[in-house]
Formats: sequence, C-alpha cells, structure tokens
Amino acid sequence: MFRRKSNVPQQTAPPPTERITSVVADGVSLRGRLTGAGGVRIEGAYDGEIELDGLLVIGPTGRVTCPQLKARHVIVAGAMRGDILAEKVEIRAGGRVWGDVTTVAMSTEEGAFLRGQIQMEEKVQLDITHPVVESASSDSTTGETQQNNPETPAQIDGNKGVADSKGAKAVEQTKFKRKEKGKAKN
Repeated sequence: MFRRKSNVPQQTAPPPTERITSVVADGVSLRGRLTGAGGVRIEGAYDGEIELDGLLVIGPTGRVTCPQLKARHVIVAGAMRGDILAEKVEIRAGGRVWGDVTTVAMSTEEGAFLRGQIQMEEKVQLDITHPVVESASSDSTTGETQQNNPETPAQIDGNKGVADSKGAKAVEQTKFKRKEKGKAKN
C-alpha cells in the first residue's frame, strides 16, 4: 500500500553552478596574463591574455581587450575586443563584442551587439594551460630558498637586477666572492 512505485523518475541534483571567486573592480585597470580555474568577474579594464577554466563575466562597466579569450563559459554585459573561444557564450543586453566567436552554445539578448562571425561547433578544444604553482622549500643548512621547478623563468628582484632560477641570493653571493678574491690579491 505504501510502497514506492518503481516507474517514478528519480530526481537528480542540478549541475553545480559556477561561482565567481575573483573580481576586478570598477576603476581598476590590469594588463597581463590571466590563467587558472574558477570564476572571474571584470568590472574594470583588462588588457592581455585570458585562459580560464571556468566562468568569465565581463560586467556592464567592464572593458576587455584580448587577442583570443579562452574560457569554459563567457558572459558579456560590457565591452569585449578580440576573439572568443568558449563552450558557452552569452551576450547580454548592452553587451558589445568586436571579434569572432567560436562556441558550442550561444545566446544573445535583445540589445546585444556583435561585430564578427559566429562559428558553432559540436565540441570546442580550449587547450587551457594551467599555471604551474611553484612551491618553495628552505635549505636548512644555508637558509636559502630553492624552487622545485628547474624550468622556472628568470625572476626579477628590484634591488638586485635579474637573477637565475636559484634566486637573487646566488647572484649576490657570486658578486661577493668576486670582490673578496679581488681584495685578497691586492
């Protein structure tokens, strides 16, 4: 009498919603390379490369200039100059895009602007490179910090110039040893 019927469909949980984890606020201007995972909302100005494994929202006051923006999901409510490669693209009312869009799913609201081509694909290959997080370990005998990644690009230290991947202390020690040798010969 109170048994559960077997042909009643089971309710499944909705897919997880993407969350904004970082914000570039209105009045802030950034230039560079933005990579990683998570959600980013841009309300200020950004000029550079973007490869994001997650959600990118360009807010109503946001202005982005990027040769090719790569992200899982892009929502444009502000201004975007450059090509977009994403699994899902939404251009909201008031959103403006100058560039080509390659995507699996596209939606626009009335009042959205796009000057470029739309290429719809069954699947989009994003090839997003995740940044290598360097962990530093301290050498207990010398107190120097060494990086675990041998292919680390040169680091710049404002006081000492350009250092190699072992850090600025190694460069300073080398200079110090040369000075000491020079004094010993005199």
